[in-house]
Amino acid sequence: AAAHRQARSLSTIPRAMSSTTAASSATDPPPVIRGRPTWQQTMIRIADPAKSLSFYTGVLGMTHIDTLDFPQWNFSIYFATTLPEGETYALKPGTQAAHDYLWSMEGVALELTHNHGTEDPDGDFEGYYPGNGDRDGFGHLAVSCDDVYAACEELEKKGVQFKKKPDEGRMKGLAFAYDPDQYWVEVVR
Repeated sequence: AAAHRQARSLSTIPRAMSSTTAASSATDPPPVIRGRPTWQQTMIRIADPAKSLSFYTGVLGMTHIDTLDFPQWNFSIYFATTLPEGETYALKPGTQAAHDYLWSMEGVALELTHNHGTEDPDGDFEGYYPGNGDRDGFGHLAVSCDDVYAACEELEKKGVQFKKKPDEGRMKGLAFAYDPDQYWVEVVR
């Protein structure tokens, strides 16, 4: 019976593969998505869009470029990005022009997903788990700046709390700030 199971499982291996085909397929890169695949966005869930947009735009200096509302499913998404130096943004988030910009821009956006009702301080929502406990998969977002120490002084003046300041811990010269939902935002040079 064991020999029959082994013969049956071996019968699923393609017989037409030669040793040359096997060798070349082991070294050939896997196929990629056609076009020009680039990193377009990353998403985190937020409890209060006003607080999160204030943090990412008013504190970190990103630009709110678009908003998509899905009232039928009780959520909205907000997109923020760091514009290239010297570029201004005059589009109104939520308009077709802003949607077109979002999906064709060079660069990366941060998608802030808000499930309606989570912003209510009197509700039963306890907050999102930021994924930084033992054995978690999510780590942090990161922003780059010219001077980590000066940036952290400014963040501290604006009331931002830190997991780690630049001179704390083993890794010097970088910091981890908390966003309004307690996600870690690494500050690097």
